[in-house]
Amino acid sequence: MAEQKNIMSYETVALDDEQSALVILDQTKLPYEVEVLHLTEQKDIWDAIYLLKVRGAPAIGICAAFGYYIMARRIAEADPVCGYEEFCRRLQDRKEYLNSSRPTAVNLSWALNRMEETLRNHEEASLQEILEILEEEAIAIQQEDIEMCRKISEYGLSLLKDGDGIL
Repeated sequence: MAEQKNIMSYETVALDDEQSALVILDQTKLPYEVEVLHLTEQKDIWDAIYLLKVRGAPAIGICAAFGYYIMARRIAEADPVCGYEEFCRRLQDRKEYLNSSRPTAVNLSWALNRMEETLRNHEEASLQEILEILEEEAIAIQQEDIEMCRKISEYGLSLLKDGDGIL
């Protein structure tokens, strides 16, 4: 018998590198439905942020970082001999487009700017190396958030005493 999944079985935002897809749990469907979306197109990623299919500042930032990486892969796949400056220009256009989905979302612009800075710090790298570095950076953004949430919960737990209630 197959193990039944519940809401805790899913990551809110993840990367499916084999499919070059951003995988999100559609927050607009919760709590009555669990729908997992595999986003591969820039417009779909933009819509997910704009329509709040991804919710919460950290999740939006992680979504943006993975989206940036996926767009970088798309550019490289379409033109594998693209020069560094042209690659940066094309990716800048996509970054600005993603950022326009929620221009006041701090984590969105922060993550996109961090990804762009990572790109700019590796001008001498090959296109393949740049893609690997961008993927690592997007994963680092996700892991840093996971660690921060873990520390917050551990600290919060330390404040609770027997008999305390939480609303």
